[in-house]
Amino acid sequence: MPKKLKGRSHQTRPVTKRSPAWCRYTAEEVEALVIRLAKEGHPLSKIGIILRDQHGIPLTKPITGKSVSQILKERELAPSLPEDLENLMRKATSLHVHLDKNKADLHNKRALQIIEARIYKLARYYKHKGVLPPNWKYEAKAISLI
Repeated sequence: MPKKLKGRSHQTRPVTKRSPAWCRYTAEEVEALVIRLAKEGHPLSKIGIILRDQHGIPLTKPITGKSVSQILKERELAPSLPEDLENLMRKATSLHVHLDKNKADLHNKRALQIIEARIYKLARYYKHKGVLPPNWKYEAKAISLI
């Protein structure tokens, strides 16, 4: 029996690094759109989705020569924490609140342990890459295990 391949669904990046001929935006217009969306409070991933779906801009890098995060760093609008780490911390906080009310919820205690392990692993990676300062630390709320 042939082996089934799983996890084949993913994004295919464009082959060329040039801006597509059908995209009529200039670099200045794209940067202005990114800055406007960031000032409206959209996270980086949402900015990319809005540019793709509403404005027909597939990628900012071929047009501007910079990624969305680089554009925001130049204008000092970049978030202090990476988006994936911030989302995990938000999820862990909501689970802490849930577990304060529901002390016997063992499944979510385990889910919290897994989420916090992912936070520690991502923090190590971002410290190594220089995105987070070396003394940054995630403070987990202590939960007594039964």
